[in-house]
Amino acid sequence: MIRRYVISSQTRGEPGFHWRGGEVTRLEGFTDAVFAFAVTLLVVSLEVPKTFPELFAAMHGFFAFGICFALLANVWYEHYRFFRRYALDGPWVVFLNCALLFFVLFYVYPLKFLFTALFDRTEIAPADVRALFTIWSLGYAAVFSVFALLYLHAWRYRAQLELTPVETLRTRVSLSDQIAMVFIALLSTLLARTLPDANLSIAVNIYVAVPVYFVIAHSIARRRERQLPSQPDNPVR
Repeated sequence: MIRRYVISSQTRGEPGFHWRGGEVTRLEGFTDAVFAFAVTLLVVSLEVPKTFPELFAAMHGFFAFGICFALLANVWYEHYRFFRRYALDGPWVVFLNCALLFFVLFYVYPLKFLFTALFDRTEIAPADVRALFTIWSLGYAAVFSVFALLYLHAWRYRAQLELTPVETLRTRVSLSDQIAMVFIALLSTLLARTLPDANLSIAVNIYVAVPVYFVIAHSIARRRERQLPSQPDNPVR
């Protein structure tokens, strides 16, 4: 399994953050299976092309598939890192994990349709564009809302987890990251529903704020982190 390979092929943890997760749990194994199925749904065609035109048509969707795959891989890695960092379980974590998987599976086809339409430059009526980006942005917000709740749960258990000041800061930063993603997605939804037809592209372009946010927020976090001890005598409560 992917998780076992990643865990066994690197030193345990990340610099400045002890990973409390060890063996892959049944919940993580189930999650991996669902993500694998979601990636399967993204495949352009399940049949091997028999002619060159069929091969060319299949390759035409390569870039759309690549972006969709990268987005799913990012969600998978966020999930993987959370459970490696905190190794939390319990009914609330199981519920949030299942909610995450539900949203991932439900939004696979809208995700594929969106990027296929963008790369193919498919003509879509303005009303349909509004509906498409509303669906996409609400799905984006739903996924990262689940991550926000997971990190909020870890934050509430920071005393029991005995997080160091650096780990506490990174947990808070990760929580802020998820909230920022939700905010950007909801802003995109609002723009998609309210902007004139000629300006609907702004609802798409607003996602440029995602890398901008990460560059600025994480640069500030790194400066703050350098001022903190990594292993205090008494962990931050």
